[in-house]
Amino acid sequence: MSTLTLQVKENVAEITIQSPPANALSSTILQDLSKELDKIEKDCSVKAILLKGEGKFFSAGADIKEFTSLQGASDYTELSGKGQELFNRIEHFPIPVIAAIHGAALGGGLELAMSCHIRYVTDDAKLGLPELNLGIIPGFAGTQRLPRHVGTAKAYEMILSGIPISGREAVQIGLANQSFTNEELFVAAEKLAKAIASKSGPTINHVMNLIPFAHTSQFETGVSAEAKAFGEVFGNEDAKEGIQAFIEKRSPAFKDQ
Repeated sequence: MSTLTLQVKENVAEITIQSPPANALSSTILQDLSKELDKIEKDCSVKAILLKGEGKFFSAGADIKEFTSLQGASDYTELSGKGQELFNRIEHFPIPVIAAIHGAALGGGLELAMSCHIRYVTDDAKLGLPELNLGIIPGFAGTQRLPRHVGTAKAYEMILSGIPISGREAVQIGLANQSFTNEELFVAAEKLAKAIASKSGPTINHVMNLIPFAHTSQFETGVSAEAKAFGEVFGNEDAKEGIQAFIEKRSPAFKDQ
């Protein structure tokens, strides 16, 4: 059963995450998303991509229960690396990707959204990186992309506290482009996607090639270091306690171990 749907209409490819109730990013979803990108890349008619979630959320994060099946730092580092590779692909994709965020984009969900080129949000959406609440750290380049969008000080605050911000605040600090009511979000995102898709393909391609030059040359070094650290923290007792507490729906009792 597919975890995603892909529809192409008027030069716009619409990808919808369908993994209720929270659209948690399992390894299957990540694999399916990569396959959908393969299809889009071969379709010369597509000039814009709209990414959204079905139900109540864009994506509430990674599939935490899946973590319990992994063994050792190398498995977690490999998981982090695969997620980073996919999200790097999205960031450098030759076609603009618009994320339409409602409900929540937390953890891996926000990391996915940050890899997109444009983010539209609802006013009351919740955006954050709460991994430290589980005794772990962001692993899909969250420690690297968030500072680029909001600045170092705000990134420290968001990651270390684990407290999400609203869609309105996300716009104010540069994490999102615009915010809308729940009724307006998808209409506005589709309108933008169609406006982009009405442009000349070669001009879109040039813009997609040129803007990334503005990014720091140290980004790849940073994400590699994050993947290594992501693997290491899963060997800690606090990570085991945080994940187990999440599964059992209780507050974790960390021991700094």
